[in-house]
Amino acid sequence: MSNRLGWSREQLIIAFKLYCDIPFGKMHSRNPQIIRYAGLIGRSPSALAMKLTNIASLDPAIRSTGRSGLTGASQADREMWDEMTSDWERFADEIARTERIIANDPTLNDSQEESPDASASYIGETRSALIEARLGQSFFRAAVLSSYEYKCCISGLAVPEMLVASHIIPWRSDASNRLNPMNGLCLSSIHDRAFDRGLITISSDYCLLLSKRVRMITSNSFICHTFQDYADKPISLPQKFAPDPEFLKYHRENIFVAE
Repeated sequence: MSNRLGWSREQLIIAFKLYCDIPFGKMHSRNPQIIRYAGLIGRSPSALAMKLTNIASLDPAIRSTGRSGLTGASQADREMWDEMTSDWERFADEIARTERIIANDPTLNDSQEESPDASASYIGETRSALIEARLGQSFFRAAVLSSYEYKCCISGLAVPEMLVASHIIPWRSDASNRLNPMNGLCLSSIHDRAFDRGLITISSDYCLLLSKRVRMITSNSFICHTFQDYADKPISLPQKFAPDPEFLKYHRENIFVAE
């Protein structure tokens, strides 16, 4: 796997996987995950961490913050960024296959599958197709939650077991963006449920909007603290993979029940 003159495709695939998996503030050479994968691909932890910052320079969410010093992306980095963002599902599948190769373990991840989206239908799927779908969901969850630093973007809840990588455009409605982390929000399980049912949405200026049905509940303290306390206030935006405004517009126009 070692390629000192340039990064091989397999090494770049792993670097992009880590960019999706790791919160931006933890992309440093002391991160155990970076140390582990650096050893697997024959690179030093510092070289791998630097590659992640190079990839970050290609992310519009990172560039919009005005961070300086992120200018080292190569042409190969740019091409792989375009490849990833043009077909998330194929790219997630290649990540899974590359992990198996570098670990020399054909069963890697099979026992670590995330539960797929509850709204997805897998009736009639083969076992291999089901595993692929579940691994895709694992990729999506890691990319979305790490982007929001494992905190609900509405409430700030930071308990991973209670967080959901919520699809903005539902899984069943847009196959091409099922695994696109820009089609995701990190939400607590209750906010995810409300978002999925159209009881809440996000405005064009990234503030929480409540349906009339939720706004009219004033006698229930739990509802007031869980929803009304955050009404019309801005959500916390992610460090990377910012939610696509067109996806949020779709949710407002097709999922949200204003009345």
